[in-house]
Amino acid sequence: MDAKYEALFTPWKIGNVEIKNRIVMCPMGGTSLFGWFELTGCGFDKEAAKLFLERANNNVGLIIPGIAPLRDTFWGKWLWQNPKMFEELKVFMDEIHKTGAKLFVQLTAGMGRSWAITELVGPLHKNKFTRALIKPVLDTSHELASPSAQPARWAPDIECPEMTKEQIHEIIEAFAKTAKLCKDAGVDGVEVHAVHEGYLLDQFAIEFFNKRTDEYGGSFENRYRFAAEVVKAIKESCGEDFPVSLRYSVESKLKGFQKGIVPGEDAKEMGRDMAESERAAKYLQDAGYDMLNADNGTYDSWYWAHPPMYMPQNCNLDDVAHIKKFVDIPVVCAGRMEPDVAAKAIAEGKIDGMGVARQFLADPEWITKLLEDRLEDIRPCICCHSGCFNFSSSKGHYNTQDLKDTMGLARCALNAETMQSKKHYIAPAKKVKKVAVVGGGIGGMEAALVLAKRGHKVTLYEKSGELGGVFIAAAAPSFKEKDRALIAWYKRELTKYPIEVKLNTEVKDIASLGADEVIIATGSTPNRIPVPGIEKGIQAIDFLLGKHEVGQNVTIIGGGLTGCEIAYELYLQGKNPTIVEMMDDLVVTPGICLANTSFLRDFFEANKVAVHLETRLSEITDDGVTVTDKDGKSFKIDADNVILSTGYRSAPLAEKSKHVHIIGDAFKVGNLRTVIWQSWDVCMKI
Repeated sequence: MDAKYEALFTPWKIGNVEIKNRIVMCPMGGTSLFGWFELTGCGFDKEAAKLFLERANNNVGLIIPGIAPLRDTFWGKWLWQNPKMFEELKVFMDEIHKTGAKLFVQLTAGMGRSWAITELVGPLHKNKFTRALIKPVLDTSHELASPSAQPARWAPDIECPEMTKEQIHEIIEAFAKTAKLCKDAGVDGVEVHAVHEGYLLDQFAIEFFNKRTDEYGGSFENRYRFAAEVVKAIKESCGEDFPVSLRYSVESKLKGFQKGIVPGEDAKEMGRDMAESERAAKYLQDAGYDMLNADNGTYDSWYWAHPPMYMPQNCNLDDVAHIKKFVDIPVVCAGRMEPDVAAKAIAEGKIDGMGVARQFLADPEWITKLLEDRLEDIRPCICCHSGCFNFSSSKGHYNTQDLKDTMGLARCALNAETMQSKKHYIAPAKKVKKVAVVGGGIGGMEAALVLAKRGHKVTLYEKSGELGGVFIAAAAPSFKEKDRALIAWYKRELTKYPIEVKLNTEVKDIASLGADEVIIATGSTPNRIPVPGIEKGIQAIDFLLGKHEVGQNVTIIGGGLTGCEIAYELYLQGKNPTIVEMMDDLVVTPGICLANTSFLRDFFEANKVAVHLETRLSEITDDGVTVTDKDGKSFKIDADNVILSTGYRSAPLAEKSKHVHIIGDAFKVGNLRTVIWQSWDVCMKI
């Protein structure tokens, strides 16, 4: 191991519990040991247990599973009323402890206004009759109960009810009872969720959300009373020596309702600012908390707590390091943390632990590989949120995430096996076949790897001189360093298996390949919209590949993800981008996480990037474009260049048949998740 990482592998203590190293696997939605989406009541989640045991066997120091609701979302049963759950937990803890890892269970008071109400549930709640009808199964008013009546984060046309004092006291009691059951099951500690990310306890703490006039609102002490009473109740039930961590946001980065403060923006903090946080951290420590598991943000500034690739690496470190000066308990920092930076900060006493979440989904062995000086073998997390947490929303829409995704969070776009071990797994081929894979993009490379691991004889054909396909262009922007690392990872992985790679080889007739099975992974081609002057435009892929230089003023036609990322990159280069989009919002495609899309929307607004919504392209001229808005009014936008980001269409080399399989964009235009998971779906059956 490189000496610069040594500080990561020193022991430390949370209360009286010693942790073998400074790497903390942070909680993620969908990884609760008590089940994430159980329609018939919580059940011990064996898939999550398998996930954690594999990471524990790969040198993680402390594991904190995803939130365990104190009260079931469905049917309303309290977690402490399910003794069988804790019997199974005790058996699991024995297995965890054999690895040398420690585990804290994260318990949540709830989400309040941040409950991700969906397009399916929203209408049921808004109607008094249907709300009453579904209440025995799903009490939406309870789930949405907030410190004060206010609009829901995901559904501003729905008002959240004010939580009663009786409900508050019931939750405090449930924390104490559930924590005691966790302790008796051998759990090393609990984490209280959360004065963090704008969840319920945080809503009570933040004056912007809390307008109460009783003892749980108004003054500083009253607003933090709920969180303080929770830890005091746990300590009374479990003893002072039982560690209690707190998930904590140093600053809210809140500009207003559904508006965050992007990095570098000079805006008034409407939530917890640093001055209040200095006081709050000390107050919460004195109340009894033994650790702060910290980052920044609320659901209104979700990109701080769930940083996409647009956010700087180690984006929360400076704020978290500052707050450590005001407490004596350990402080963990999360948020795109890099091991070398974290190790240096730990060695200098700025933080005590490195919080990592989604990298554990992409590669369960990343700590082991770091210890063995195999950093190039680590499959990088690219911060896409496509498999793990793709809660999505746009103007006029609640959370549009597919129900199947809601039921199966914490999967990984890049690692098809994560939380899907019963669906995606490597099984030796019953009959070894000669398989040709046509197309060396991500889909083709993933297919080749799965097939080779199963024992098939694989030849990969790529018509260009480089592997990566359209993802080479997608990885080109300056902020896509992890995407570029992913391409390099694939190229390296291919060398580990007996896969014949033929570059600069265009396949025109698949019959000539002499293969038993053929995988077509030839991707897609850009759409060409029928408007005058279209030939004057630059295709997005050509711009990203550096085939065209652009001037200072650039108009991008298409405000989907690619168009917005191009505009963001142009802004970073010091240019003046303008976005023209036919829809009523940017990035309206379902399945793209709100943390990612809200950053782009907030960034463009904060930095005055011109965005024309509900506007269509009429003509491209030599000096700009003519567009037409929703009222039929035409106007001109001056531009040195016009970039076309108007989508793609599938371009399969051949038709699907019994022995010809089409995957990825060649089958249906999608993203990395669709192409990688489909590669497994197809290649497991060959």
